[in-house]
Order: sequence, then C-alpha cells, then structure tokens
Amino acid sequence: MGAGKTTVGRIVAQDLGVGFRDTDADVETAAGKPVAEIFVDDGEAAFRALEQEAVERALGEHDGVLALGGGAVMTPAVRDALAGHEVVFLRVGLTDAVKRVGMGTGRPLLLGNVRARVKQLLDERTPVYESVATRVVETDGRDAATVAAEIRASLEEGR
Repeated sequence: MGAGKTTVGRIVAQDLGVGFRDTDADVETAAGKPVAEIFVDDGEAAFRALEQEAVERALGEHDGVLALGGGAVMTPAVRDALAGHEVVFLRVGLTDAVKRVGMGTGRPLLLGNVRARVKQLLDERTPVYESVATRVVETDGRDAATVAAEIRASLEEGR
C-alpha cells in the first residue's frame, strides 16, 4: 500500500512493450463494484476469495506485468501460484507509505488511525513479501520513473 505498484507497473510494462494488468481492477470488474464496496458489503473474506481467483486467472492468461493488491500474498494459495514467476517487491517505509496514501480515502483497511494501521500492515506483510519476492526494490524518496528504470535494468540483467 503506497509503494506505487500500479504506477510503477504501468511504466515497466510500457518500457518492456508488454501489457499491464492490475488484479484489483479485475476484482472490481468481476464484482461489479469498487474494492471498498466489496469490503463493506461482503466483507474482507469475500474480497480475498475474489482476489485469489483474479490472481490465479491473471497468472494463467496474462504474459506481461501484473500488479497485485497489497494483501494478496497473505493468502497461501496466491503465494503458491506465484512460485516460478518473477516477483518484484516494491519496499516502502512507513513515512513514505503514509505520505502516499494520504488519509486512506477509499482504502477500507485504513479506517481509523492511518499511520498506525499502515505500520501494522507493513509489520505483518513485509516478511511475507520478502519471502515471495525474487527481487526487492526500494521506493522511499524515489519517483515512479526511477523505480521502474531500476526494475527494467534488473530484469534485463537477469535475462
């Protein structure tokens, strides 16, 4: 959350000449409503089930850059589905994450004290992100174009 997954992903996809896909958008299309409404109307468990389906489908259908929602890898089946794929973890620190998400408008997991909630999510999720990632890129104090350039260069080196 606040790492720049969608923004950076679009730039990387464009630079590599491949398609871009965001699983949050896929979930919204499948549900016919925004992520925030899914959380309110149906609950987080329903959202996570839709998210898992979206990730698995996208990994099977899409051969470009894929952005996953920040909590997707907390689902064991999603972690399993990512095995064998190139996974880039965009690491963001608390200060930059809070600055980027602002007051969390439209982010159901940030209700209440935004800073405390972001810290809790980072503490819970970072070890899992690190365990799944094949590459880690720092985003603090960096713009999306610079982060995307590092990813592109890293991927090209790895070919």
